[in-house]
Amino acid sequence: MAEIKLINVNKIYSNGVHAVHDFNLEIHDKEFVVFVGPSGCGKSTTLRMIAGLEDISSGELYIGDRLMNNVHPRNRDIAMVFQNYALYPYMTVFENMAFGLKLRKVPKGEVRQKVEAAADTLGLTQYLDSKPSELSGGQRQRVALGRAIVRNPKVFLLDEPLSNLDAKMRTSMRTEIIRIHQQLQTTFVYVTHDQVEAMTMGQRIVVMKDGLIQQVDTPDNLYTYPVNRFVAGFIGTPQMNFIDAMFEVEEDQTFITFSRYKFPLSKSFLKRLKIKDYNKRQVVMGIRPEDIVPSEYSDSQSRTNLTGTIKVFEKLGNETLLYLNVSGMQNEIVCRNGPRFAGALEDKISLKINLDFIHLFDFDNGESLLNK
Repeated sequence: MAEIKLINVNKIYSNGVHAVHDFNLEIHDKEFVVFVGPSGCGKSTTLRMIAGLEDISSGELYIGDRLMNNVHPRNRDIAMVFQNYALYPYMTVFENMAFGLKLRKVPKGEVRQKVEAAADTLGLTQYLDSKPSELSGGQRQRVALGRAIVRNPKVFLLDEPLSNLDAKMRTSMRTEIIRIHQQLQTTFVYVTHDQVEAMTMGQRIVVMKDGLIQQVDTPDNLYTYPVNRFVAGFIGTPQMNFIDAMFEVEEDQTFITFSRYKFPLSKSFLKRLKIKDYNKRQVVMGIRPEDIVPSEYSDSQSRTNLTGTIKVFEKLGNETLLYLNVSGMQNEIVCRNGPRFAGALEDKISLKINLDFIHLFDFDNGESLLNK
């Protein structure tokens, strides 16, 4: 079993920097978990503590049933793949993939069998006699993966392995790594700052900020039910729109108001609120770009009008992103539209918001005010 448990794990450097705070997480056997967050959030430090490359200041780390705090990295039965491929330039692909096995005195026949099987899985068979300098970036990364695969470890640790690849190759390698995980049926822990990688690859995602876990959940739940404003803004491209707003209650109707706009909230939506006393309460309203559309494209009765002026638009082929100034508001609004949008800069258009899918956050601490 390759379960990983981190219990109250902290990392404090000698200069006093507290890089990871009370990290608690259980990673299940054969699970693909992604650590994601901005630079400096502690995700790579946590991965390196699992690998044994960083000492744990306090707390406990288990792989399976074994406490690993003081176990040497080579005895943890893990394999690590780094951002830089760390290949030996004077060795062939075969020799690079076989190097770790040779150090462990694995018989030559078994070494060849393992390397050839891994090369076949990764589509590297024809390159086994090539040097790394003769390969593309994606092929070199596959060699680094192959070197890890031949060891048949309990846990794979991948630290931003695709950062050096171009956009097309990153997409291809994401699919490749997902396929490898499915074939190997082993525990994968993957670190990235790219939320697209996290959303497309992780079975569960750990969102981190300033050394603290913000939310651990599936990609769908992170997107639909973020627990705070940071997660809501970090997950999703383009990011969620945020608007300072306020509740107003008039008789038996509750409104959300901002600028000169005042929109009624449905009773079903109000049932999701975590708070009861909300009249005149200031909040931050979040709206995903896909929940704001030009009124001509809307057929929903639960949407309501804004007026915006197009300042920038991005035609991306399969969709068009509009960046608009909305009258009476300081914040720019981003909305997502179809590929055939025919507007022009400075056009004024009517927009509709789907009020059933807005998000509400505490104005002071950013915590979500909605239940699922």
